[in-house]
Amino acid sequence: MTIAAGIDVGTGAVKAAIFRVEDGTTAWLSRATLRIRQRDPMKLARAAFDQTLADAGLGEQGVDYIATTGEGEGVPFHTGHFYSMTTHARGAIYLEPEARGVLDVGALHGRAISTDARGKVLSYKMTSQCASGSGQFLENIARYLGIAQDEIGSLSLQADNPEVVSSICAVLAETDVINMVSRGITAANILKGIHLSMAGRLSKLLKSIGVTRGVVMTTGGLALDRGLVAALEEDLGKMKDMKVSVRSHPDSIYAGAIGAALWGAFRHDKLAALGRLPTAA
Repeated sequence: MTIAAGIDVGTGAVKAAIFRVEDGTTAWLSRATLRIRQRDPMKLARAAFDQTLADAGLGEQGVDYIATTGEGEGVPFHTGHFYSMTTHARGAIYLEPEARGVLDVGALHGRAISTDARGKVLSYKMTSQCASGSGQFLENIARYLGIAQDEIGSLSLQADNPEVVSSICAVLAETDVINMVSRGITAANILKGIHLSMAGRLSKLLKSIGVTRGVVMTTGGLALDRGLVAALEEDLGKMKDMKVSVRSHPDSIYAGAIGAALWGAFRHDKLAALGRLPTAA
């Protein structure tokens, strides 16, 4: 039996999860997520890990492997680190075994990943750093419109005449939105337009890496944005050479932490078989 923890240090939040892996069977023991909000991510990583330990009824010494991902390589108590595309792919497969594509949409970027049934990354591509297809951009627009984050998706679904933001530059796109407000465009139509703009870029990323068929799982901070998922389905439905089903999961935001924990358990078992187990820092 192996107990492994995964800690995903993102730009907007820190997520942690603990798993038990035994004879090929995995059991999710606990999870935690903490918004960063200008706080020290390393301290939040400690707090999130401690919370998962308490929820699982474990002491730190009871965890065999502590794996980090995202920006978590600097977490002082970690055992090993995995690239985020690797962990998101593995986490997506855990949540949706049929998935062969992953759309990881976080605070600063969007990323398309092609994966096999084991969660091994086959190819990937991400949006440019300045693109207006990120969670932070959407959060900034919602703040300008006076809308809470948890209202974005449902409000977007109420749009009747969306106006798509054309600029790929976040600064210019925000200027476009200001102009829309001055022209009396409703918040719902603005948000739906932004969602469609983001969806268009993400759809092209999927196509560019060869994910044109099957199930695509959404992960990251915007995975639970119903408006974005609906916009993705709408945009992909218009592309004749794309036969993709987009899915989300209530735990999609934990995909990175899940993948880190499961890859950590796998690495621990391999090292144990070789008699080369590491000592946690």
